[in-house]
Amino acid sequence: MVEKLKISMELKVVKEDKDSILLEVIGETFTLTNVLREELWEDKNVSEAAQVKEHPYLAEPKIWVKVKEGSPIDALEKAADRAIKQAKEFEEKFKQALKKH
Repeated sequence: MVEKLKISMELKVVKEDKDSILLEVIGETFTLTNVLREELWEDKNVSEAAQVKEHPYLAEPKIWVKVKEGSPIDALEKAADRAIKQAKEFEEKFKQALKKH
């Protein structure tokens, strides 16, 4: 049986203007910001996307996004939705594979 993980995270706006945002992701690892960064690059409206890695043990991961137009928050929400969809698809395929064994 696969247990569901409980995630406890907090987002802190470090810097924001009309076309960019830098968020600190408190309580998460660089894995999450890496997934978001990859998904952000799939958005043609995103001109820049990066994860900020400072000290791996002393600093929280950060995600930076800059858009050509629209809202950087909207771009992040869409990227998160796509990542969640992919995770759910993976979960279903994983469960099906377990049933075969």
